[in-house]
Amino acid sequence: MALPPAARRYLPVAAILAIVVVLPFVALGSGYHYRLATLVWTATIAVIGLNLLMGFAGQVSLGHAAFGGIAAYAVAVLPAHLGLHPVASFAVGVAAAGLLAAVVGRPILKLKGHHLAIATLGLGILVAMVIQNEAAWTGGPDGMQVPRVEIAGLRLRGAEPWYWICGLACVAAALLAVNLVDSPTGRALRAIHDSEIAAKVAGIDVPRAKLKVFVLSAVYAAVAGGLLALSSGFASPDTAGFLHSVELVTMVVLGGLGSIFGSLVGAAVLTLLPQVLTVFQDYEHLVLGALMIAVMVGLRRGIVPSLGDLLKGRRT
Repeated sequence: MALPPAARRYLPVAAILAIVVVLPFVALGSGYHYRLATLVWTATIAVIGLNLLMGFAGQVSLGHAAFGGIAAYAVAVLPAHLGLHPVASFAVGVAAAGLLAAVVGRPILKLKGHHLAIATLGLGILVAMVIQNEAAWTGGPDGMQVPRVEIAGLRLRGAEPWYWICGLACVAAALLAVNLVDSPTGRALRAIHDSEIAAKVAGIDVPRAKLKVFVLSAVYAAVAGGLLALSSGFASPDTAGFLHSVELVTMVVLGGLGSIFGSLVGAAVLTLLPQVLTVFQDYEHLVLGALMIAVMVGLRRGIVPSLGDLLKGRRT
């Protein structure tokens, strides 16, 4: 019996929730495994936000890691220099990333195509340079320690509590994204993706819709960056680096543009595959690159949408 459309749209959220709940009982046997899974959940949060921007609104960002870096360093800098609680610092970092996205988004979202990509790349480079050069505040290239979170006398220690916090945050992020996609705002974003001119003719406020999704995707990246720093106890300049931005874009494309569950698959593949390929030692990156090329040639729409098309074709 087929599910009604209203229930079918929540299948990606239900699948992610099931994985979060079941995974510790079937595959996670040590703190190392819990840490790897936590990396996947935090990456998935950032990729879902970037997928809203790229897959649904059709806007490219090559500097999205900057927003994650802002929140990551907020939970390190504010407690160390101002004595703020890590949870409050996390909220400040996420708000600061959203505010920055709102300020810079107005001018740069007027650009299109590679011009927009270069503008977002410049934003990412600026944030990374500030983190690298303000060593008195940020620790410079060496990074900063992040204080452990303590709530009501309970100190969050070890990898397992953070697995559940980040996993459930990932489920919440997916739920918010699914609801947004099936809302009038989501339909407006899809119209903009197809044709901005047609969207304007249909009465859609294109600049406002693009700014909304840009700010929301920045907040997603900031939440991911802050949770990553809190769970690992360390804020690294690599969190805001250009290579991390490229990695996030790769995760979106690999999993599938416009696919919420594809965001999880892309994040998991690019996070876990390098760990598996360490058996190849010096040829690890060569094998990784060859596998990614093979996947994109064989599954051009990304892993999840392409496999979905194959299954539909077989049923037909």
